[in-house]
Amino acid sequence: MALRQVKIDQTELRQIKELYEGVMSHACHGLFFKEGSVIGGNMAEEALKDRAHYFDRAARLLEERGWVEEVRFSDHEVVARGSIEVAPSDIATCHRLRGILREFYERFKGERVKCTEEACASTGQRECHFRVEEL
Repeated sequence: MALRQVKIDQTELRQIKELYEGVMSHACHGLFFKEGSVIGGNMAEEALKDRAHYFDRAARLLEERGWVEEVRFSDHEVVARGSIEVAPSDIATCHRLRGILREFYERFKGERVKCTEEACASTGQRECHFRVEEL
């Protein structure tokens, strides 16, 4: 059976988020993070096929799949512009992307890491900034 993909647009993604928040409040953010971890695990395995260019490949995958318009990786920080999860809010909203990024770092480093969204375009920032720390 061939691998199939589905497309979901930003409005649909936002409506799904609002549906879950209506039922679970902010408790659903952990579920979104875990969804990102599942997605990120598969993407990371694909990027690992070229370990020498791992983070370049990871950036391309995120951009090609529409998660971000642009992303830059460094040892302990990721800066993303145009996250699909951005929507006006008073808190950070890129929970799935945070889960994806954590998986990228954990698969590359072979150890557990913590990924925190320190700045989010949803709150009026120009870009989303994620801090990655070893546990």
